Amino acid sequence: MPETDWEYTLYIPTDPRAVTVCRRTLRLILTLHGLAHLADTAELLASELVSNAVLHTKGPAALRIRHRDGVLQIGAWDADPQPPEPPGKLERLTDAENGRGFAIVRACSDTWGWQPLSRQGHRGKLVWCELGAA
Repeated sequence: MPETDWEYTLYIPTDPRAVTVCRRTLRLILTLHGLAHLADTAELLASELVSNAVLHTKGPAALRIRHRDGVLQIGAWDADPQPPEPPGKLERLTDAENGRGFAIVRACSDTWGWQPLSRQGHRGKLVWCELGAA
């Protein structure tokens, strides 16, 4: 019987190319675990979370993908302990230059949040969202 609960962590450099690496790695993981039907939405969510971690903070970052009890959790860790800006309403941000990322995460995921989390001796935070939690 295949394992239904699993977790992967991909440590990434502070480099915009990391977003593409994370999206492609996420799609492969979901496909291999029989969750390809979630890949398009999961890629969009991971792109937004990892982009924020890489582009708006300094220092190390990581993508965490976890499946537990039928819920897929996608999270991005970065070394900035400050909480993310709360998302605005997506319909009010259509012409905005920035600020759409978390609004997209809120609109496309079942739930999202953040928590303080230290990794490898760095204080930081994990910003996460879930699919299948409804």
